[in-house]
Amino acid sequence: MNEKNMMEAFMIYQDLSSKGVVSKDEAPGYMDESVRGIITEFAEAMGTTILSAGDHIYLIPLTVNSDYHITNQEIKDKYLPARATNMDIYLLYVAIIIFIGEFYDSYQTQQATRDFLTVDGWMQSLDERIQGLKQMDEESLELLEQEYEYNWNGIIAQWDSIDIIKEDVKKQTARTVSRKSFMMIAAKFMIEQGLAREIGEEELELTEKTKVIVQWFFMDFEYNRGIMEVIYKFSEYEEFRGEDTGNADNIQN
Repeated sequence: MNEKNMMEAFMIYQDLSSKGVVSKDEAPGYMDESVRGIITEFAEAMGTTILSAGDHIYLIPLTVNSDYHITNQEIKDKYLPARATNMDIYLLYVAIIIFIGEFYDSYQTQQATRDFLTVDGWMQSLDERIQGLKQMDEESLELLEQEYEYNWNGIIAQWDSIDIIKEDVKKQTARTVSRKSFMMIAAKFMIEQGLAREIGEEELELTEKTKVIVQWFFMDFEYNRGIMEVIYKFSEYEEFRGEDTGNADNIQN
């Protein structure tokens, strides 16, 4: 193994590990196949992967054991209110999946079909999906919880517990919990994690980082199809109800 290539790979990986993203102009050695192979080995050893998209290289954590994986406790401490529970985190995860799903019109689509999403539109879509889950009978929902180890009943209850506060209500305190405030927390999380970019007042677009994650992982059966099927009422939900799925590939209702 060439010592020069090893050092080049180490310097690029070190940069990636500290920032999460590096431009290709900053890492010209990445174009060398042997250097790229060494970086990939470093990444795999740390429970991460390297993705290249456009002019940038991204370091993406793959396992909860990765040093670069953000923990539930870190999310609570940095983003959520003091009394937040794990259920708030699960609801946040669902909100993120809904956000990304709104940019794609098919389960197999790898190209975004819209330019941006408003926070209010995102909130409405999240509510619609949760209301859809509420239409399922209790037995079916419990079976899905066992299958995918996701507390759907708890998520529904958590969303229902958040007060809907009208925009014209001015007397809101630090303890005020509203669906809009939750969505703003989710937006802040996505922006700071490089998953979304604010392009106008409460208008968000996907980042290139998110688009490449979608292309490699988000639509992949192994990683997320179970959750996607539940949220978007794909084939397995209909099978629980004993109904024909129709066009199971279409995410949008």
